Amino acid sequence: MFKELIIQNWANVLILLAFAILLSSTVFLDKRTILRLYALILLLFIFSLLVYAEFYLEGMGEYADARLVLMAIRYSATPIIIAFIIYTLAKHETWTVFVPAIILSILDIISVFTGMIFGIGDDGSLKRGPLGYLPYIMVGFYSVVLVYQLIKRSNKRASEIFPIAFLCFAFTSGLVLPFVLGKDYSKLFCVTITIALFVYYVFLILQLTEKDALTGLLNRQSFYSATSNDEKEINAIVTIDMNGLKVINDQEGHLAGDTALATLASCLMKASTSKDSVFRIGGDEFLIVCRRSSEEDVQKLIERIQNRVSETRYSCAIGYSYSPDGKMDIEEMQKVSDEMMYKNKKEYYSKKSKSVID
Repeated sequence: MFKELIIQNWANVLILLAFAILLSSTVFLDKRTILRLYALILLLFIFSLLVYAEFYLEGMGEYADARLVLMAIRYSATPIIIAFIIYTLAKHETWTVFVPAIILSILDIISVFTGMIFGIGDDGSLKRGPLGYLPYIMVGFYSVVLVYQLIKRSNKRASEIFPIAFLCFAFTSGLVLPFVLGKDYSKLFCVTITIALFVYYVFLILQLTEKDALTGLLNRQSFYSATSNDEKEINAIVTIDMNGLKVINDQEGHLAGDTALATLASCLMKASTSKDSVFRIGGDEFLIVCRRSSEEDVQKLIERIQNRVSETRYSCAIGYSYSPDGKMDIEEMQKVSDEMMYKNKKEYYSKKSKSVID
């Protein structure tokens, strides 16, 4: 039994071990996220052992009740694991994300006695009850929520969408392959999720080196890389500078200043489209690179930014430059945009000082 256990779970154990070693040396994730990932690794390991135990007992009629309990755990654990992934990777997610999974777990426990979701036939095979497809529906629901949350918090660049698509493919296989491969797929589920999560983690670490730690926007190094690789596609630049950040830092403290920057960054992300890349290139300096956009698109982008920022207690100065034929180089576009932005900032402070005098 032990030899068979090792053979079936060796790949899963190796990947989980590598995952744990990488986590111990990462400096890009906060302590809370790292602890949750450790808990997830442990959860996946325990789950793999329980799945093995369930299938080991198959055909042993005297252990039918134990198999039913292990089935209840397996059907319950899958959505709980995905909910835990959402809870770990999605910012500001609360414990309520587990509520649907907890409800399913209760139904799975009831099914041990009633067979409403699953049961064991006289020949020892799995038998679906009236709600037999509910666990798959729940896994599908959580998979959609996970992908939505990851896309929502991404910068919508191809380098971020590809690993999310890979994760989506892995979870989709968990919905489709059980109907193709039958019960044998359950033996592959743990290693499938482990590989998908590990690959996404590696991509996540690579992405974090390109991002600003405070705001989650792309950093200055990413700006240099983006503008050197696809300069011909860039035909507009929008520069944004926060108004009054020094006053906020001096009067309310730097934590309040960080909150202000993060809020402005959120406004910029929500206002941008898939053709726009948003960067934080300095303290309170932000820049948006627009690709294959019309001047009307750029003006609408600025309008959306202004509307978003107006809903907060903060303000910013904005400037832009547009190259109809895309032949203006990046430095020149940035210079033109900065000139407009600083003019806008000067007008802001002029009106503000005038209103104080009045």
